[in-house]
Amino acid sequence: MTATSYAESESRSDFELAPRAHLTHSANAQFERTELCISQLDVSIGQKTVLSDINVQFKPGAVTALLGPNGAGKSTLLKALCQEISTPRQSIRLGHSQLADWPRRELAKSLAVLPQHASLTFPFTVSEVVAMGLYPLTISNKEGEALVAEQLAQVGLTHLAKRSYPTLSGGEKQRVQLARVLTQLSQSPFPPILLLDEPTSALDLAQQHRVLELAQNLAHQHAYTVIVVLHDLNQAARYSDQLIVLKQGRIVSEGTPAEALSVDTIREVWDYEPVYVPAPQGGHPLIF
Repeated sequence: MTATSYAESESRSDFELAPRAHLTHSANAQFERTELCISQLDVSIGQKTVLSDINVQFKPGAVTALLGPNGAGKSTLLKALCQEISTPRQSIRLGHSQLADWPRRELAKSLAVLPQHASLTFPFTVSEVVAMGLYPLTISNKEGEALVAEQLAQVGLTHLAKRSYPTLSGGEKQRVQLARVLTQLSQSPFPPILLLDEPTSALDLAQQHRVLELAQNLAHQHAYTVIVVLHDLNQAARYSDQLIVLKQGRIVSEGTPAEALSVDTIREVWDYEPVYVPAPQGGHPLIF
């Protein structure tokens, strides 16, 4: 499958689309299917229920945005998917197996999360931070250096490779961490799963769109499963294939942007009366 790189279209972005990950066949059937499914997921923290009866399927090749007001359960759902919090064993399945049954090292090659904030104060260079994503991989030093350079080019930060990471701006740090995560996923035996928790929160307007364009291309052209927490409804409608709208830990709406973001849903979930421009045929709605 070929892809038009970002570099070939300067009017769109200065990011470059990385070559397709090398996909291999495994003798183990659990590696043959990559659909991530949640069934009847309930999560409580202390005495408070934060997610209730969550049922959803995330498909390879699609971007799914998790939407909702603060406290709706978006980040908790992402933490459940990356197993940062405890969940009922039967509630999350990847392929033929329960997510909890996957070997940790194998899962690290195929599922990774970009957190909203990454705390790192040691004076590592940008390249050294991205190279942390090589940990689950078994490749030579030369191959690792080439992979790090490739991922830095993909997020438009080649020129900062030797800079000290703590001296970067918040947005630059976020893009370095994205390059680290993509390095981690680069040798998945199947199209990987990329979890993004508010990846645009520290970025300026142009970089926000470039990161979301990159996520969209990884899904559409490389069959990644991309799950992203967003607050901007218009960005979610523009770059996502599926929207899941949460309120108080429950799914209240899901589907395409035109289906999931109705005026009634926005009014109910965000307590806001929007100016709503319906989606043209094949397009997405605009919300003000």
